[in-house]
Amino acid sequence: MVLLLQYTILFACILTLVALGGCFSERSGVINLGLEGIMVMGAMGGALMMRFLPGGTAPGVIVAATILAALLVGMVYSALLAVAAIHFKADQTLIGTAMNMLGTAVATVIVKSINTIQNPDDHSSIVQYIEEKKAFIVNIGGFEFSWFMLITILVLIASYVVLYKTRFGLRLRACGEHPQAADSVGINVYRMRWAGVLISGLLGGLGGIVYITAGVSEWKFEYGVAGFGFLSLAVMIFGKWKPQNIAMAAILFGFFRALSNVYFGFEFLVKLNIPSGVYNMLPYLVSLLVLAFTSKHSNAPKAEGIPYDKGAR
Repeated sequence: MVLLLQYTILFACILTLVALGGCFSERSGVINLGLEGIMVMGAMGGALMMRFLPGGTAPGVIVAATILAALLVGMVYSALLAVAAIHFKADQTLIGTAMNMLGTAVATVIVKSINTIQNPDDHSSIVQYIEEKKAFIVNIGGFEFSWFMLITILVLIASYVVLYKTRFGLRLRACGEHPQAADSVGINVYRMRWAGVLISGLLGGLGGIVYITAGVSEWKFEYGVAGFGFLSLAVMIFGKWKPQNIAMAAILFGFFRALSNVYFGFEFLVKLNIPSGVYNMLPYLVSLLVLAFTSKHSNAPKAEGIPYDKGAR
C-alpha cells in the first residue's frame, strides 16, 4: 500500500508539472502537442548533468544543477514551437508531432555519441545516475519522499497565483481568449505567447527528469517517456485548464499508472490472473474513456491553435 501511494504521488507530480506546462501554452493561444519531446529533452539535460557532476558533489548542488539543466534544455527546445507557430504561423499540431519524434531521436543520438566518445565499445543510449539519484530522496518510515513532490506543490501554487492573481496571468489568458482585443489595449500578443510556450518548456523539461528518475537509476533514451506527454494533455483537458483541477485529475491518472507498477503486491489482483499488459494499458484506456465523456463539456481557450494575425479584426 505504501508503494502504491508513493508511485501514485510521484506519477501525479509528473502529470501535474507537464499538464501545467501545456496549460500555460494553451492559455496563451498556442497548442503544445510537443510535450512528449520536451520531456525527453529535459530528461536528457538533467540526466547528463547528474552523470558529469564530479564525485562528492553536495546533494543540494546535485538537486539544483539537475533541475536547472532540465529546465533550460526543455525551454530551449520549446523555442522551436514558438518560432514555428508564432512567427511562421505553421500548423501547431504538425509542429508538436514533429517535435515529439525529433526529441527522442536527438536525445538518443546525443547520448549514444557521448557514450561512444567515452568508450568506443559502448553504443548504447543509456545514462546511469545511481548515486546522484539518492540526493533527491528522503526515506520516511519506508516511504521514499522525493524533493520533486515538494517542488510540484510549490509549482502548482505558483501557477494558480500567476494565472489568476497577477497582471501577467490576466494578459496571458486574454491572449488565448481574444488576442485582437488584448492587442487593442496595448498587450503584445506575440510576447505573451512566447512566454506561455517557454513556460511550458520549463515545466515539461522538469517533468521529464522527474519521470526518468521515478524508481530507476538509469534510463535508455530510445524508450522516450512512454506517452506521458499525451497523458498530461488528457489531464490538462480533464482539468479544464485550471491548476487546481489539473492536480486532482493528475492524482486519478497517476493512481492507474502506479497500479501498473505495483499490482503484483496485492494478492486479490494476482489471483485475478489478469495479464500485466492490461495494467500497463489502464492509464491510457482511462484517459480515452474520461475524455470521451467529458471533453464535450470542456471550455478550451477560444483562440488556441489559431495563429495571431495583427491585421485581422
